[in-house]
Amino acid sequence: MEREAMEFDVVIVGAGPAGLAAAIRLRTLAVEKGNDLSVCVLEKGSEVGAHILSGAVIEPRAFDELIPDWRDKGAPMDQPAGDDRFLFLTQGRAIPLPAPPQMHNKGNFIVSLGNVCRWLAEQAEAMGVEIYPGFAAAEVLFHDDGSVKGVATGAMGVGKDGQPTEQFEPGMELHAKQTIFAEGCRGSLTKGLMSRFNLREGVQPQTYGIGIKELWEVDASVHKPGLIEHTIGWPVPSDVYGGSFQYHFGDNMVAVGFVIGLDYKNPHLSPFDEFQRFKTHPAIRPTFENARRVAYGARALAEGGWQSIPKLSFPGGVLVGDTAGFLNVPKIKGTHTAMKSGMLAAEAVFDHLTADKAGAAGGYQEAVQASWLGQELKKVRNIRPSFKWGLWGGLGYSALEAYVFRGAMPWTLGHHEDHAALKKASECPRIDYPKPDGKLTFDRLSSVYLSNTNHEENQPCHLTLKDDTVPTRINLAEYAGPEARFCPAGVYEFVEDQAGAGQRLQINFQNCVHCKTCDIKDPTQNINWVVPQGGDGPNYPNM
Repeated sequence: MEREAMEFDVVIVGAGPAGLAAAIRLRTLAVEKGNDLSVCVLEKGSEVGAHILSGAVIEPRAFDELIPDWRDKGAPMDQPAGDDRFLFLTQGRAIPLPAPPQMHNKGNFIVSLGNVCRWLAEQAEAMGVEIYPGFAAAEVLFHDDGSVKGVATGAMGVGKDGQPTEQFEPGMELHAKQTIFAEGCRGSLTKGLMSRFNLREGVQPQTYGIGIKELWEVDASVHKPGLIEHTIGWPVPSDVYGGSFQYHFGDNMVAVGFVIGLDYKNPHLSPFDEFQRFKTHPAIRPTFENARRVAYGARALAEGGWQSIPKLSFPGGVLVGDTAGFLNVPKIKGTHTAMKSGMLAAEAVFDHLTADKAGAAGGYQEAVQASWLGQELKKVRNIRPSFKWGLWGGLGYSALEAYVFRGAMPWTLGHHEDHAALKKASECPRIDYPKPDGKLTFDRLSSVYLSNTNHEENQPCHLTLKDDTVPTRINLAEYAGPEARFCPAGVYEFVEDQAGAGQRLQINFQNCVHCKTCDIKDPTQNINWVVPQGGDGPNYPNM
């Protein structure tokens, strides 16, 4: 069946903070200039916010620029940041440290980023933006000259065997003069664009972390509205970049999570189990002992910063937000930077379209570099890569940067590919994790249940393998099957082959929370994450 096509001036892939900010800024400019610009946003989640996961503490600077009267319009940012705490954990102690200057949160807000995106979507629709949730952009379309023509959504009703079922519906083509890719971290379409247009030439490799988060309803006696607490140290060893967050907000709600850099070396390490173990610390346990866990999720984070930002524009399209890597790692914030990138991209795209030009939207990269976004990221560019010297080396260097050089050093430290950091299992100590107690610590499957994840079972697996033999022949034999540990959702497990040929990899794609960790950390880069049917995946409430 032929696909139908719809025409727009601009198509935006992804209804996260960057994509929605771009949409709102485009329509604002269109109204100001009397230009009836048509803007469409595609969102692979079942609704806007369904796939959004962040800590989250928001710096409102981008909101002030995008929607100056956001307070009067009822933006869901009701919990002002309060006390900042920064702790170094040993196995039995919590040692207070002075919070680095980048982690001071006066004037910021603790929020559910999913709810913020739902509100942004309402503002965008009120301005004439068309938003289509439940439609996953599965393919980039190109003109004969090689420029981006738009995107196509994936077909619905395709069976496991790849053949159409009775419910088959072909995808829809969305053609645009410019396409803005706001897919979030490790976007599946962005990966192809990086290769096709050589967007990473001359920049450092992107490096990533995995963030795992739970939402708890705690006893009023331990709830401290506005409290922001971060920790480093235990339970991860000093050669692993990682730390925790706790944010108290709302009606006795606490967002708690752990972030681990995906450049860790030991294949026996499990980020999920490290997070569960963290909650047993004597300084952490009391908050959650008489509490109820209500939500769970996980998401990869682009941590490379300034030196890892690729070329941002190409014929027919631009990259914005975390798909390009605008997270400020020392601040542990990326919403304000993602939104600013979307706004700057919108301005470049608008100027490009009103000038009736073809090709790439010029000026966007330069605008990023000249803006407070570029200045902010450039100033802290060396802090994350300094932790290649371990926890103490990284802390020492970061202090030197923050208090002496203040971002003005003449050098730039480099990154490396995360998957290449993994050592062979025989070179690393095993890690024995305690069994979950079901009250404070949990297993993967009960956690995935709280993410409201659902995938229609009769569809092709969206976690594709370039070579089916690699998981057992290389990953299991040499790295002890790290897929079963770096995935926070129990998607990958090695089981006995029914034919008696040893173990085989079983992919439980129904559990996938779309964190993209497998696509990043697989040591052989054999796993390729692509979008499932539109609307499938997690349905995060208040995350």
